Amino acid sequence: MRVVVVGCGYVGLELARQLAARDHDVAGVRRSDAGLEAIEAVDEGVDAVRADATDPDSLGALPDADAVVFAASSGGRGAEAARAVYVDGLRNVVEEYGGRDRTPDRLVYTSSTGVYGDHDGAWVDEETPIEPTTEKTRVLAEAERVALEDAAEVGIDGTVARFAGLYGPDRYRLDRYLEGPVTAGYLNMVHRDDAAGAIRFLLETDRARGEPVVVVDDEPVEKHAFADWLADECEVDRPEKRSKEARIAAGDLSEAAERRIRTSKRCSNDRLRGLGYEFSYPTFREGYHDAIEAFRRTRE
Repeated sequence: MRVVVVGCGYVGLELARQLAARDHDVAGVRRSDAGLEAIEAVDEGVDAVRADATDPDSLGALPDADAVVFAASSGGRGAEAARAVYVDGLRNVVEEYGGRDRTPDRLVYTSSTGVYGDHDGAWVDEETPIEPTTEKTRVLAEAERVALEDAAEVGIDGTVARFAGLYGPDRYRLDRYLEGPVTAGYLNMVHRDDAAGAIRFLLETDRARGEPVVVVDDEPVEKHAFADWLADECEVDRPEKRSKEARIAAGDLSEAAERRIRTSKRCSNDRLRGLGYEFSYPTFREGYHDAIEAFRRTRE
């Protein structure tokens, strides 16, 4: 299978590594010299291609493909930057491939469980209507429509992979939870390797055409409980805790940040599990093992 990963960054590089290890033909797409060097370092069998999803004139460089994965990032910037990448950039890629004699069979767009909005701690899954509450998550919801509807119009079957909070190498963020204070709420997480692994699995098994799939591990966890577990495993004092009300009452949050704190839900992976995916890191306990061991070594 020939797979092109547009926006081959944190998850995309691991996806490229997994695909290449299983003898797929892979090309990673980035726009910067550093990005291209990162792709080249993955595997000698992974091609590095320079293109920018927000620049339609550059997309002629994209190789033909059986499947395209759109995993580009807006770099943590605001809603306007997010729209330029996730909506306009994705549409540019769909239009580029849709205009070719040979169109890809599949498209996977990496979205976020943030599109569900607030459910007061209740469980959500693929059947739950999305209710984005911030401008950025509304942009993500619009991009999902592009991936499913616009792609279908040009003969490409789209899949939306809704990632929970990503963690893994270089993104364990131990200090955030060990130093505190930690605000109440649920954490829905997925290790980077499983985020990439889920996409690889959906492509290889030809599953979830034309539909969303929630990509999250087995166990959403309350932030206070997670912080205490992490502190105990790292053999340090448990951090200070605070309620949502106390954090909001401090009065130093932006409107968007306050909405994020008020948002609470538990994301189910029953659909992904039912399709047959087996997690390398089924919960945070397995996923944080290496980070905890490394932390302990620094204190010896």
